[in-house]
Amino acid sequence: MLVNQLLSMKSTSGKPGIEAQTILTIRPDATLADAVKMLAEKRIGAVVVSDDGKKPQGILSERDIVRQLGKNGPEVLSTLIRDVMTRDPQTCAMGDDALVILERMTQGRFRHLPVVDGDGNMLGVVSIGDAVSGRLKELAAEKEALTGMIMGA
Repeated sequence: MLVNQLLSMKSTSGKPGIEAQTILTIRPDATLADAVKMLAEKRIGAVVVSDDGKKPQGILSERDIVRQLGKNGPEVLSTLIRDVMTRDPQTCAMGDDALVILERMTQGRFRHLPVVDGDGNMLGVVSIGDAVSGRLKELAAEKEALTGMIMGA
């Protein structure tokens, strides 16, 4: 399965392939409090940081926020995102293999990966959950095909 197939399974309506994925971004000059509000309202685990909404400059996850709260207490919520985001996040392309990106996320211990085109413009975001779901669908299809061959179907 390829990254473009993972993205096609996602949509804002919850129905695969119905509409394009909305790419949520936040500006680097926003505060952690702004990010917390967005993550909670949208029920997401990370947000891409971008000045223009097109090119990823960083990524901010729930884990990043919790670590900052643990180190510095609640006053950290007024901190600018640019000061705590993960800079230059890893990215992937539409033609990348989903299993390869799943391995990258597992080894790198991150859960979200912006998908970019050749110019570095974002096309979507895949999560480790998307990659696992895609892999499970692949395995189910392989099992069905093998069962069919064994049963003579």
